Amino acid sequence: MSEAHITKKALAASIKQLMETIPLSKISIQEIVDNCGLNRQTFYYHFKDKFDLVNWVYYTEAIESISDCTDYEHWGNGIYKILSYLMKNKLFYINALNTPGQNAFDEYLFTVTHDLNMKVVNEVAAGLNVSEKDKSFIADFYTHAFVGMTVQWIKKGMKESPEIIADGIKDIVEGSMLRALKRYANS
Repeated sequence: MSEAHITKKALAASIKQLMETIPLSKISIQEIVDNCGLNRQTFYYHFKDKFDLVNWVYYTEAIESISDCTDYEHWGNGIYKILSYLMKNKLFYINALNTPGQNAFDEYLFTVTHDLNMKVVNEVAAGLNVSEKDKSFIADFYTHAFVGMTVQWIKKGMKESPEIIADGIKDIVEGSMLRALKRYANS
């Protein structure tokens, strides 16, 4: 593991520890670096702000863990893995979602999820004559649905198990994406 990656992991561990008891909005960069024995300059070498660090944590811990689930056959497993990860890091993500701001976590969640959904939409659309604009619209729809359900689940305290939420999403989406793409296909 590179020295830069080790440093980023130390900063990530620090903010995660702080966010167990302190709202993200009240955590300063100085507190993050003091908590892990680094300095502000080091922080800013790796991240532009604390929201960038939170997003990096999500990307490296959740999104990279589903790299084998970005096709239509396995996307349901990816949803379950992400929800399970969020549950394991419950306090961190409840805190992250309850912190409004310019770089709010829910916006990042949408962006990353949209990218994953576009891969699935493009795969399902193979052989169909669907415009990029229409594929993007369909990916937007499914992204809003997933992110909306996930954010609501987190903000309500994650009372249902990841299995229940993932199964509900899979039940609704299964087959509906192909039907939507066929409706948009130009013959």
